[in-house]
Amino acid sequence: MKKVLTIAGSDCSGGAGIQADLKTITAYGMYGMSAITALTVQNTKGVFDICEPDTKYLSGQLEVIFTDIMPDAVKIGMLSSPEIVRTVTEALKRYKPAHVVVDPVMVSTSGYSLAKDSAAGEAAKELYSLATVLTPNLPETEALLAIAGLERAAGQENVVGQEHAAGEKCTDGSERKIRSKDDMEQAAKELSLHFGTAVLVKGGHLLDGADDCLGEKGEAVWFSGERIETENTHGTGCTLSSAIACGLAAGWKLPKAVECARWYLRGALKADPKLGHGNGPVNHCFAIPECFGREQL
Repeated sequence: MKKVLTIAGSDCSGGAGIQADLKTITAYGMYGMSAITALTVQNTKGVFDICEPDTKYLSGQLEVIFTDIMPDAVKIGMLSSPEIVRTVTEALKRYKPAHVVVDPVMVSTSGYSLAKDSAAGEAAKELYSLATVLTPNLPETEALLAIAGLERAAGQENVVGQEHAAGEKCTDGSERKIRSKDDMEQAAKELSLHFGTAVLVKGGHLLDGADDCLGEKGEAVWFSGERIETENTHGTGCTLSSAIACGLAAGWKLPKAVECARWYLRGALKADPKLGHGNGPVNHCFAIPECFGREQL
């Protein structure tokens, strides 16, 4: 049985974070494990508070998992402080899991900051280079471009490799925005070269489609798909990255893992359970056959 570890924050309402990850892993028929990086007070209407565990507890969770049931793939989500980032990075360097999917979570769907700026900078120093793939949405892609120093002023060509200290904002007023598919492709290529890993730039924030672009070693592969009109998108980033981790755990090549993960997320969005009074969750169980009420068991 394939095993997948999620290292992320807990969503008590069940739509995102650890809970969404474990549901996705189960839907893929795999064994899910979790190391919790934060406790959040949240529901479909927003995030109201965050509590970080002492790093010794996070380190302990990771040690007992890696030394007992070695995961075939690891998904990493919310890392809210530099200390948490360093703890996770140290564990990955020590135990060297075969596949690592990093969802660089920075802000919740409701707009609540889930990571200090210094946490993103710390992750950029060493964690991202350990990943098999990063899965940023467009705002996160813009933040990664700034952290990587891949900014450009209006009308000027971007200089690949232009360095800024990790975590620092550019001061020349040249904040780079992703407004088109061409912008997405360029960002995916540049970030993949800068961090030395594949980068899947998710296009859900564009108004004219739902296409994603995978940058790997400076090359780009596009994944096209229909845009599903729904307000219930809570946990979509967690779900997609966990599904990609499952595909890698199964031994699939990255493009196949991405394509199958996108299929799973589309199905979960279409099967909208319409829960809560805000931005509701997707239906992670849409593809699981009904277990109750069968005439023959």
